[in-house]
Amino acid sequence: MKSEALEYTIDGQRYIGHIAYDDSQGGPRPGIILVHEWWGLNDFVREQAEKLAAEGYTAFAIDMYGDARQAESPDEAKSMMLAVKDAPGELEKRYRAALEVLKSHDSVDPERIASQGYCFGGAVSLNMARLGLDLKGVVSFHGNLGTEIAIRPGDIRGHLQIYAGGADAMIPPSQVAAFVEEMQEAGVRFDLISYPGAQHGFTNPGATAKGRKFGFPVGYDADAAQDAWEGALAFYRRLFG
Repeated sequence: MKSEALEYTIDGQRYIGHIAYDDSQGGPRPGIILVHEWWGLNDFVREQAEKLAAEGYTAFAIDMYGDARQAESPDEAKSMMLAVKDAPGELEKRYRAALEVLKSHDSVDPERIASQGYCFGGAVSLNMARLGLDLKGVVSFHGNLGTEIAIRPGDIRGHLQIYAGGADAMIPPSQVAAFVEEMQEAGVRFDLISYPGAQHGFTNPGATAKGRKFGFPVGYDADAAQDAWEGALAFYRRLFG
């Protein structure tokens, strides 16, 4: 198994992603972009990449902040996220650059790419699909479902798999309902799975400790996390054959 940092440059700035793949496996295979939570590219996302590599994919955990920077508090995380999110076109530019890095990797079939994201990363992945990027599928774990992007039938090319927490204070039922309406009106193939009692960040084993430390409404749910992981793998098997 190959698991290593992968540097790339955008507009002269260094970004440090993490790529994982089975180097004993011959031939190109599907590639999956992983987009981190608002905390930045951390060990949790790297471990997720390695788990996907063990399933036969090339997984690239991308760096949306540059230099693999990580936030130490919710306030810092929000500031780092908004610095990218509020700059016109910046999220798309950084995502597209990382996408090209993955597509050009020797182990990857560039025609078979999916995106998987967590919280902030789930929202990024969904919005890249809304923008019409050629993604065969998107998996969003407790990602924000709202958007300012208006879509029409045909804009989203792939299938969507959404995992949400029923007790997620950051993604209220009204946002979930608006997302369902948006997707149905645009004729998008999607599945939405909601776990009763699961909070924001439910897939991350470190979420509960961070929630206690900062008085923040996030928490790990082992059962929901395992079910969502198994569901995502089944989704990829259907998607890529």
